[in-house]
Amino acid sequence: MPQKLPVLIQGGMGIGISDWRLANAVAREGQLGVVSGTAIDSMLVRRLQVGDPDGDTRRALAAYPIPEVAERIVEKYFVEGGKSDDERFPIISMRRNKPSRALEDLLLVSNFVEVWLAKEGHDGVVGINYLEKVQAPTLPSLYGAMLAGADYVLMGAGIPKAIPAILDRLADGLPVKMKLDVKGATGDGFFAEFDPVEAMGGSLPPVKRPKFLAIITSHILATMLGTKIEVPVDGFVVEGATAGGHNAPPRGKLQVSDIGEPIYGDRDVPDLEAIHAIGLPFWLAGGYANPERIIEALATGAVGVQIGTAFAYCDESGTEAEIKKQVLKLSTDGQVEVFTDPVASPSGFPFKVIPIDGSQSEQDVYEKRVRVCELGYLRSAYQRDDGKMGWRCASEPVQVFLRKGGTEEDAAGRKCLCSALMSNVGLGQLQPDGTIDPMLITSGDDIADVARFIAPGAMSYSAADVIRQVLPTE
Repeated sequence: MPQKLPVLIQGGMGIGISDWRLANAVAREGQLGVVSGTAIDSMLVRRLQVGDPDGDTRRALAAYPIPEVAERIVEKYFVEGGKSDDERFPIISMRRNKPSRALEDLLLVSNFVEVWLAKEGHDGVVGINYLEKVQAPTLPSLYGAMLAGADYVLMGAGIPKAIPAILDRLADGLPVKMKLDVKGATGDGFFAEFDPVEAMGGSLPPVKRPKFLAIITSHILATMLGTKIEVPVDGFVVEGATAGGHNAPPRGKLQVSDIGEPIYGDRDVPDLEAIHAIGLPFWLAGGYANPERIIEALATGAVGVQIGTAFAYCDESGTEAEIKKQVLKLSTDGQVEVFTDPVASPSGFPFKVIPIDGSQSEQDVYEKRVRVCELGYLRSAYQRDDGKMGWRCASEPVQVFLRKGGTEEDAAGRKCLCSALMSNVGLGQLQPDGTIDPMLITSGDDIADVARFIAPGAMSYSAADVIRQVLPTE
């Protein structure tokens, strides 16, 4: 019997906000719990470095199909009792498009661990979310998640037309190849490759093919992904501009409001009738965290909705405790604000930001941080003058970016999201000046009243509280 589709998808918020604890809690309630796959290799390393206090990471590592690989990772990165506060986290290689054997193992294992823990102890459904923009680690990441039994893969921030066919091949144990988006590429271009047989030492455990949901903003893109590619997607999450994190840029020439936010118009409203006519299930995202909005979504033909912000501040999310406390107080007092920053992200996509004390949303905090690119997930690939592929990031040191063909205009105002989002989950890097990378908080527009989930007399709320309050009674 086909599995019933969930009404609620818990958004895959990265880095580490949608961690395994949150996804596990949501899946136990009969909805789709989603872990974030962004920077998951660095997350695993840092969790081991701080001592893996409850032993969860090592418990999942012990279940990995190749024990000696997991043991090597523990031996290399685990620090009993946690590293000292004056020690930096190790920096792992950024050559994820052509990873060494050790880095490929780390990508496989880290994705396995997160999904395995999210699925532990229940029979609910779990998905993993990736950014199409972050292409280099995608192939081994997908297979690592499949080894742990991921039920869904979700992907946005781009056009993920190659992924459904890649999932088919990985499920059959076949090697896969994916063309990389490389600016200025000539000839056949550049590719990432992965061979599961080689990666698993010749013995393949059985894996299932997860369903694939594309996160989109346009009915035109839905039509292409649902009907015009060799292996169509299994469904869509249709995300509006009120959702948190990265937003799709407005169609046409970018125009900004008096306060500098991108202006969205009628062309940016998806044609839900056209999406419904494709015949694939879809969920709506962006401001649907109440029963009335869910009823509206269902009336359009949607299966349900995706909710992110409400889950980002619940007890089980990976958001650092002090950040939750500060944001919930702002929401309670009616003082929380959201700014859609057109230049914050080096990806080129608008990025929603909550102004909060001590974060890079404060100009003086932003200006004091020395620009450095240590994690490199949001770098862009380009073809160098010698014909080889290079990487650049609009948030790296400006002179370095300029030497690689970038412009001062593109570098202006860019924040290092990779490092900032690590700080949001309490795993920020220690910099040479003795400071921790400053955070940068993102949320959807409905953060304004997220405090409504807190019961009278309580200080916080759970994932189950969110689900109970937002699902229509009938």
